[in-house]
Amino acid sequence: MKNQFTRFAIILVLVLSVALTGCSSATKQAAQAQKDELVLSVGSEPDAGFDPTTGWGRYGSPMFQSTLLKRDSQMKIVNDLATGYDVNADGTVWTIKLRQNAKFSDGKPVTAADVQFTFETAAKNASVIDLTNMKSVEAADDYTVKFTLKEAQSTFITILVTTGIIPKHAYGKDYAQKPIGSGPYKMVQWDKGQQLIVEANPEYYGTKPYFKKLTFLFLKEDASFAAAKAGTVDIAYIPSTFSKQPINGMRLEAVKTVDNRGIMFPYVKSGEKTKDGNPIGNDVTADIAIRKAINVAIDRKTLVKGVLEDYGSPAYTINDGLPWWNPNTVFTDADANQAKKILADAGWKDAEGSGVLKKDALKAEFTLIYPSGDVTRQSLAIAVADMVKPIGIKINVKGKSWDDIKKSMYSNAVVLGWGSNDPLEMYNVYSSKYRGVDYYNSGFYSNPAVDEWMNKALQATNHKTAMEYWKKAQWDGKNGLSTQGDAPWAWLVNIDHLYLVKDKLDIGKQRIHPHGHGWPVTDNIEEWGWKQ
Repeated sequence: MKNQFTRFAIILVLVLSVALTGCSSATKQAAQAQKDELVLSVGSEPDAGFDPTTGWGRYGSPMFQSTLLKRDSQMKIVNDLATGYDVNADGTVWTIKLRQNAKFSDGKPVTAADVQFTFETAAKNASVIDLTNMKSVEAADDYTVKFTLKEAQSTFITILVTTGIIPKHAYGKDYAQKPIGSGPYKMVQWDKGQQLIVEANPEYYGTKPYFKKLTFLFLKEDASFAAAKAGTVDIAYIPSTFSKQPINGMRLEAVKTVDNRGIMFPYVKSGEKTKDGNPIGNDVTADIAIRKAINVAIDRKTLVKGVLEDYGSPAYTINDGLPWWNPNTVFTDADANQAKKILADAGWKDAEGSGVLKKDALKAEFTLIYPSGDVTRQSLAIAVADMVKPIGIKINVKGKSWDDIKKSMYSNAVVLGWGSNDPLEMYNVYSSKYRGVDYYNSGFYSNPAVDEWMNKALQATNHKTAMEYWKKAQWDGKNGLSTQGDAPWAWLVNIDHLYLVKDKLDIGKQRIHPHGHGWPVTDNIEEWGWKQ
């Protein structure tokens, strides 16, 4: 009996040993499998899908597609699909040479015909990619592309940086939903409203990414933080309101940006309507004294500290700190006395003692809209309303859906966000050409002197000259789109992009981020890996 028991015990130990060894091996294999996969919650879902010819990739790497040129970690423009380019003396002919080892994820080669097709398609789509100045694009041979412009355009190089190349042979109506490209990753599955699963593209010509599979979760800011707290994501984009709440096993990384938030003022008086019947203009914000007084009264440092938890900086223009920024646009703010003087000199008075100024029969009162669900913009709107109340301006803060904002943004002030590594964005937001076009110049701002400076910048044949013209458009000593000039906006803050990152996950050297659309944190995805 004793010997039988002993033999049974020995067998049990051996079985358990084998089982435990198997479990250990399975655990190691599972851990290894997890090592080259990531789950991310780093931004919103692109409503229009993943078609570069309609704007995908404009605010970050298109991921599925490659671009002719790209920016490195120092923001310098370097080759990608291109091996080099030449521009003729008058700046109207750009000749691009292509690498000959690039393939789309379906194995087909990337040729000049695909580049030609991409830009012709983008021009036909009349999307956010402005190619109205492109006269023609042609494939001189299999690996040479020639762009001919109607006139010199200094910002054309940025279009080459941001426009992903699509395959002529595989482009159809459903391309945005099922993209094929020559980028580092290819799409596997897209569950709209929930997640996107991608895998490394085996045909990619560049540095092979370490992570073979990425799962993007489309979560709101609070849900993204909750997912990080639950340990279900490896990296999560969070608003500054959650920045002081540490999470075990994750670190906070703050990335500097040109991602700004500001108040767009309707620039013209009321009375007109858009072609869709939406009202244009606002009699209160059409008064330059109102706009300037608000700009001067706002305490931007307090906004950075109180709303952004010190993760950001005061904003004075749409492009603070970039090569085309004019530092003379910085002014002294948080000055209530100066703001009151501006209003008084313009005829605004509180004759009734109500605390709200009037000019003739017009009260200094208007509505400021922010997109509901955006905690940061809501907080900024409420704080600004409190800051301008002592100078006699009453701002009624309201949260609305984007669908409602699209109808009311031509006649109401709105907290909007911009920020691009391209001076063309300043042109789009302030040019009279774009009055009432989408979210661009929705305030209907116009100044012929500003238009002239920006047009000169576009038509410059060299980078240095263009930069000086962009600066003069902001302020030339007499005219400008900045607060010193017409003050069509009250820029508030530049927000740091905050990410909770799994310990030991190395996300490389992040370049200055543009506005958050397009997941700019993944621009350098090939550099990501685990720290030893």
